[in-house]
Amino acid sequence: PVLFLCSKMAQRLQYRRRLSYNTASNQVKISKTPGGKLVYLYRKKRGTISKCGDCKDKLRGITPARPKELSRMTRRLKTVTRAYGGSRCHKCVRTRIVRAFLIEEQKIVVRVLKAQQASQKSK
Repeated sequence: PVLFLCSKMAQRLQYRRRLSYNTASNQVKISKTPGGKLVYLYRKKRGTISKCGDCKDKLRGITPARPKELSRMTRRLKTVTRAYGGSRCHKCVRTRIVRAFLIEEQKIVVRVLKAQQASQKSK
């Protein structure tokens, strides 16, 4: 006597939308309904972290989100309270400040040298 164990066949699943290809916008997970049926639930795309405009590093302290979510979020979640916060990283801001300071110093040095040359010519 041969005994066959009756095992249930796997339930076939169907996409709920028209797009039938496994693209980035069509990612799904399998979920079981209270009725015991298996269905596809669509996953949302992950939000990307903002990047520095100069060095392309990821910005710290900024919530990663999709564009529509970003429009709904408060300012506190999208920026950092600093000059260029939410646009440039701390290293790039520092170099910008140092560069601006050194340029101003250079201008002052040029002015002082011109004044010294003018005073020597008048003597």
